Amino acid sequence: MNEPHDTPQHGPDRSAFLSRRVFLRGAAATGTVLAVGAGTAGAATAAPGGFPDYSYVRTLLKPSDLAYNPTGEIIFPCIRGTVGRVSGALGRFHLYYAPHDAPGGICLAYGDSLEGPFTEYPDNPVVANDWQPHYKVSHVSSPHVMWNEDAKEMWLYFHGENTTTRLARSKDGIHFTYDKVVLSTSMMPAGTTETSYARVFRHDLPSRGARYVMLFMLNNTTNHRDIGWGWSADGRNWTFDQKPLVKHSDVGAVNVGGPHLLTRGDSAYVVYNKDKGSGGDLLITEVGKDFSRRNHLGVFHDSMTGSPDNGRTAAPSFGTENGVPYMIYEAGERLQGAIAMARAK
Repeated sequence: MNEPHDTPQHGPDRSAFLSRRVFLRGAAATGTVLAVGAGTAGAATAAPGGFPDYSYVRTLLKPSDLAYNPTGEIIFPCIRGTVGRVSGALGRFHLYYAPHDAPGGICLAYGDSLEGPFTEYPDNPVVANDWQPHYKVSHVSSPHVMWNEDAKEMWLYFHGENTTTRLARSKDGIHFTYDKVVLSTSMMPAGTTETSYARVFRHDLPSRGARYVMLFMLNNTTNHRDIGWGWSADGRNWTFDQKPLVKHSDVGAVNVGGPHLLTRGDSAYVVYNKDKGSGGDLLITEVGKDFSRRNHLGVFHDSMTGSPDNGRTAAPSFGTENGVPYMIYEAGERLQGAIAMARAK
């Protein structure tokens, strides 16, 4: 059985094997786990913070192979498990993704293994850019789905326009009900031009009365993108730090984005991508369990110069199946890439 977890957790190291299986919670009850963030057994630690190295295995989705392909590009994968959550699911895993350019559209593929194959849902997009009476925008994109244990629902966070992040909710991960706007440029300092590419995680911040954390891409009139963050008690109503969590200038990049929260031991980390001109790799910053640290640790994953990365790896989503850690990511040039899968060495 595969039971996915959206809150990355890992207890104290108990052996060489367990020390590499990071972010697992509830494994004893399930035997096989999908977790957000993962390590591996046996291989030497390669990434900062005690995380494993990941190696490309195969490409899971290419725009040219998809029936819904309005723009010839797809971005921002999010992998979620359905076992124990969705009755009568199409597959053990849902893989969400989207074109970015207009009209975009939140899309779904499903499969029974993180190794693939994944089958395109025949009625994509599951969320479109025109959802009356709630909104009509040029595009919707960047799906991040979080299993909300309290509500027993899949909660979808997505942007459209780039100024606005929205929430929709679903019992089956396919048919969604609109909820509300959760983030917009109006909630950030004057001059903010983009608040998009958000991911939300179950993560307790007791001093702030929060149970959820949001990470997102933040842009302003300087046109250099940073990582922003916020916290919430319920995943719907948010407070946002008015200063960036990670500044592009702090890590030697023109732009950073695609952030993902991982935890290991008693600390929390943010993994994010930098622009291709700045190297195109994934970086990692330790923020601490309470988000008080800013310890920039360097390269988390070095993008391949060859296909499919072509010098750029972005927007990672993490999972573990049968004790094997995986990273599902956006591979290739911005708006010219595919969804690829890497496995821990």
